[in-house]
Amino acid sequence: MGEAKRRQQAGAPAPRKGSRRGLIFTGLLIIAVAIVAGLYYLTQPSLTGPGELPQVSEDTPAFPAELDQYGVSVGPEDAAVVVREFADYQCPACARFAEASRRLKEEYLESGQVRFVFFDLPLPQHNHSLEAAMAARCAGDQGQYWDMHDRLFAEQSSWQTLREVSDTFSGYAEDLGLDMRRYNRCMESELHREAVADSRNVAIQLQIASTPTVLVNNIPLNRPGWEQLSAVVERELNKE
Repeated sequence: MGEAKRRQQAGAPAPRKGSRRGLIFTGLLIIAVAIVAGLYYLTQPSLTGPGELPQVSEDTPAFPAELDQYGVSVGPEDAAVVVREFADYQCPACARFAEASRRLKEEYLESGQVRFVFFDLPLPQHNHSLEAAMAARCAGDQGQYWDMHDRLFAEQSSWQTLREVSDTFSGYAEDLGLDMRRYNRCMESELHREAVADSRNVAIQLQIASTPTVLVNNIPLNRPGWEQLSAVVERELNKE
């Protein structure tokens, strides 16, 4: 049975407004759901042999879909298959996987078959990954999240060794035609720092520590890339 039939509610980016008390309550809910469900399915072994596609046992719980609100989503909420990626903008392997996620959006999302959720997991050893995650979300405020997301990964080799990246990221924002006063206010105020932290905390609670970690429904890929990603997506779609 596909994820669309198993999950009881679909995540959507949550509004950042509301009381602090509500945020605390939601945070406690994340921890409870993650500990009860997330840790179980992530500790299940990937059942694979040489040349086989990854799979998990049939009693493995579905991914806690309510956690999707802490990532950035694209695609229909009732899609049969949900692909989730936990990634760091400064991670070289994540930059390589970005081409696979781009193809996924082009070939599956427009048909309504798949939904994609990107979770920020900035690693402490990467000095610019948090700023990059906030830049993507600031661009997202103007409807350009995925364009900035793709640009950051495509140009990773150009900015990852710089001492300071604000001007570089501002240049990308200008190229996208963003309102620069609005973008600069967003970055200077660190408007989305808490949202990125919430996303990272989901990964921590699920004991996800490496990037990219890619899940097709509740199945972790062991060789993230287009070949395995598309094959597992097709297999899951054919189960419907």
